[in-house]
Amino acid sequence: MALAEAAPAKVNLHLHVVGCRADGYHLLDSLAVFAGAADRLRYRPGGPLTLHLDGPEAGALSAEPDNLVLRAARLLAEAAGVAPQGRLWLTKVLPVASGIGGGSADAAAALRLLDRAWGLHWGTRRLAPLAAQLGADVPVCLDSRAARMGGVGGTLTDAPALPAAGLVLANPRVPLATPAVFRAREGGFSPEASLPAAWADAAAMARDLARCGNDLEAAAIRLCPAVAEVLAGLRGLEGCLLARMSGSGATCFALFADPRGAEMAAARLPATWWRWGGGFTEGASKPYSAP
Repeated sequence: MALAEAAPAKVNLHLHVVGCRADGYHLLDSLAVFAGAADRLRYRPGGPLTLHLDGPEAGALSAEPDNLVLRAARLLAEAAGVAPQGRLWLTKVLPVASGIGGGSADAAAALRLLDRAWGLHWGTRRLAPLAAQLGADVPVCLDSRAARMGGVGGTLTDAPALPAAGLVLANPRVPLATPAVFRAREGGFSPEASLPAAWADAAAMARDLARCGNDLEAAAIRLCPAVAEVLAGLRGLEGCLLARMSGSGATCFALFADPRGAEMAAARLPATWWRWGGGFTEGASKPYSAP
């Protein structure tokens, strides 16, 4: 029987660098949400573990040796003491190395999907330690629900309750490597953001988030000036409430009052960019601490 999992895009509505560990890893404070834009991972049983790639963004990936889907599958098989088997298909919709956690979301989807396919039924709580071994963004992608991210990314707490809102994502089709952006960052550290327990509407959310920032944005623009062009394009859209870069870039987002307005606005952006418009995923406002 075929099984499938969506791997939704992670969007950092703010990202503050609040400190640095002795080993050089930066400590972060971020509000992460998940968009309707998503890769899709499918599974069919039979034969040794294989991964096939398709979709509009598949050309930027290789199935071996470091694809995060295969790494996640083999890590789970080793932890569970089972043979890694089955055929996987990854339909790649999200751009690669773009600050919206595409690879991390794919790895998390692989853990969820193979947990079912192999009859383990561990659930996300038991899968979480494996997710942490695969990358800083994989733990938050495992549940794919809004969360405050702390530490190096794996300390997750409840996000404010999200209002209905629209979201536009845009990327200039220039990959940005996260380590390079962190190395290029200048300046000191920022305090953790002070956010309410809930927002009445998208406009209130945008006003509060406007007092925050993305501490990697300036560094990303120095490495990739096209980020500034994308931000200018988003801010010029009618109805845009807030525009900012997500993660380490180069994808940027804009908040709108509703998903339909965001979908129409995305269509007005340059066709040479990767762009998407819609809303948050279902369950985005579900408390992170819920069982």
